[in-house]
Amino acid sequence: MHLMLLVVVCYTMCSLSDKYSVAKLKMEGNAFTFLMAAPTSILLLFMLPFSDTHFILSWQAILAVILIAVSKLLEFKLATIILREMSAFELKAWLGLCLFLSYATDIFIGTSTFNIIKIIAIIVTAVGLFMIAKSENEHINYKKIVIPLFFYLLAKYGYGMIITASTEYISSYLALLFGLILLAIVLIPFAKPITLFKTKFKGSMFVALTKIPNAIGLVLENMVIATSMTNYAFIQPMIMVTLFFIGIIRKESTKLLNIIGGIICIIGILGFQLVDIL
Repeated sequence: MHLMLLVVVCYTMCSLSDKYSVAKLKMEGNAFTFLMAAPTSILLLFMLPFSDTHFILSWQAILAVILIAVSKLLEFKLATIILREMSAFELKAWLGLCLFLSYATDIFIGTSTFNIIKIIAIIVTAVGLFMIAKSENEHINYKKIVIPLFFYLLAKYGYGMIITASTEYISSYLALLFGLILLAIVLIPFAKPITLFKTKFKGSMFVALTKIPNAIGLVLENMVIATSMTNYAFIQPMIMVTLFFIGIIRKESTKLLNIIGGIICIIGILGFQLVDIL
């Protein structure tokens, strides 16, 4: 649980900065993705001496690196499209739909067993997420983002599956590091980093510096995935709850449906975690 909370702290900071990067700095998809991948991979290199680096040269390990690069490419590029229409708060709500797939995966691979209380907790959380998303429908043009949103959700779930399936052949740390390096290299001709830093130096530096908590969060997130896909999926609703409280403090999330949905989500998340604790 403590690892999940640390990931939530890191990713909450990133969520707020990502929204600012897309909405205020008008970062284009390739540029935003490059500035996510390159600085994060550099920061991950500093963690190399303290990380698990087991690696078996095999097609499975190579495939894992390629799939992670593709997953992160979809995640970063699609985020720029989605965040133009909805806030980071609503996006985290939609990511909660991965809870059902992740719990089914845990049961299938044997890291968890069927528990009716956990099912109820997931349903309660999903209801809360739906209420939050519903409360913002009047401001969001879903026709523009339904396809990007679908593939974004698929990429987030797929990332957990890749890490889980490839752990025998390559450590999650190395798979992520090599995947981000590959992604950054592939994007150089499209992102044109030299031109980017010349024209948007302050914005580019802002995005790059905010990747410090992102790098830490990614490493900790991989550790969570190693224990449970469901706990990995719960990270996003937990971030959403954190953003919910931030919104209340800023007097942004004042709709009754939004507030009730946030409270219901908290009940569902705590209920699921208490089953393991008790």
